[in-house]
Amino acid sequence: MKPILAGNSEPVAGNGAPSVPWALASLSLSILLSSLGTSIANVALPTLAHAFEASFQQVQWIVLAYLLAITTLIVSVGRLGDIIGRRRLLLAGLLLFTVASVLCGLAPTLWLLIAARAVQGLGAAVMMALGTALVGETVPKARTGRAMGLLGTMSAIGTAAGPTIGGVLISGFGWPAIFLVNVPLGILALLLANRHLSVDRQGRKAGRAGFDTLGTVLLGSSLAAYALAMTIGRGSFGSLNMTLLLTAGLAVGLFALVEAKTASPLIRLEMFRNPVLSAGLAMSVLVLTVAMATLVVGPFYLSRALGLDAAAVGLVMSTGPIMSALSGVPAGRIVERLGASFISLVGLVAMAAGSFALAVLPEMLGVAGYVAALIILAPGYQLFQAANNTAVMMDMHAEQRGVVSGMLNLSRNLGAITGASVMGAIFALATGTTDIATADPTAVETGMRITFTVAAILIVVALAIAVGGRALAPRRSRDLTARPRKPSAIIGVRSSGVTD
Repeated sequence: MKPILAGNSEPVAGNGAPSVPWALASLSLSILLSSLGTSIANVALPTLAHAFEASFQQVQWIVLAYLLAITTLIVSVGRLGDIIGRRRLLLAGLLLFTVASVLCGLAPTLWLLIAARAVQGLGAAVMMALGTALVGETVPKARTGRAMGLLGTMSAIGTAAGPTIGGVLISGFGWPAIFLVNVPLGILALLLANRHLSVDRQGRKAGRAGFDTLGTVLLGSSLAAYALAMTIGRGSFGSLNMTLLLTAGLAVGLFALVEAKTASPLIRLEMFRNPVLSAGLAMSVLVLTVAMATLVVGPFYLSRALGLDAAAVGLVMSTGPIMSALSGVPAGRIVERLGASFISLVGLVAMAAGSFALAVLPEMLGVAGYVAALIILAPGYQLFQAANNTAVMMDMHAEQRGVVSGMLNLSRNLGAITGASVMGAIFALATGTTDIATADPTAVETGMRITFTVAAILIVVALAIAVGGRALAPRRSRDLTARPRKPSAIIGVRSSGVTD
């Protein structure tokens, strides 16, 4: 008998009796590996520059190729999953990521390593987009919030643990180990997903649709141009940056024209009339812009203004990821109890308070003030992410979850890219120097205060968008995650593996 686990889906176990906890474990591993792949290579750049006798600018492409592949393709692979089946494509993505990890570890030259990292990024894009999309077909609706919180926790753990794990592996086994460590984990995720994820339903309407190749090329081109414009020059915009931005704008315009006319568009433009989706994407960009500021500005402030050494800076900086990891699942539980729309507002208020605290408390209380501000900011971030992801994904039709998940992940990537560039530029402008590494401590304090005042303003803008979206959204969207009065109304709640 086919157990009905969530919504409109009709899951059937891949090879035997379904197990929601193990299926969720496969999705969690997918998110963990993709986020780990983003952060683990950064610590190896000096080692790789020495190993391949390359410049720092050249080895930076090891990180950039991975991020560009994810950013440019994540929406397209989400849509492809809607068409050919999300489970099928996730399995292919896990296999591709694992094989590419082997190729990275065995690469004899720098450019082959960069090429393998781009392929690995393609696999990661599939894992990120479909890992989130498949939650709706894996857990009951009443448990979606905490499942989203769990994925947020795994993403935070992967990002936070990457540099530490990378450093240990390089010291003990050499640089190939930072890529080869993905292989056993990738194989485990692949086996779990193949065994426990629900078989794709046959005959869904999206399966008869064609794939929008031209739209994919135009969107990918625009995203690649924008990402490069924000990355090249470290926030210092020159003629190349402006050319890339103009190229991105032109490609977006052509993309909109193509999507309006094609029979099977990559993204249906009328989707943006949905206030839940539009507001969710806009808020996600703003929130990640602010979150990225802590990673870009924080190290300079802690070292230059507060005089901490590298080890102490790393310890203080770990406060944010640790708080994010600890608050992910509780945030999901709170979303289920109080509703996604309300908790999204609560999370944004906490982030605004945390941003304002970063602007004033460190100057007053030193390291203790900085840590206190992160303790406010990080849980607020996780509350927002769990609530926003839940609201957006549950408001979408089942056949659109892949592309919408890709759009959510893309909004976070664009926010991170923009935050690294724009917030870094604001910080440099506020300090009044071109070389922050040697800036006067007083100037760095001024830059910190101004940067996070701007960050607080951006969160206030996100709050205004949230309130506006809440007013426009139908009541059913506001209460999507409310707990049902009768637990028995959701078949399989007790066997979901996500316990109270």
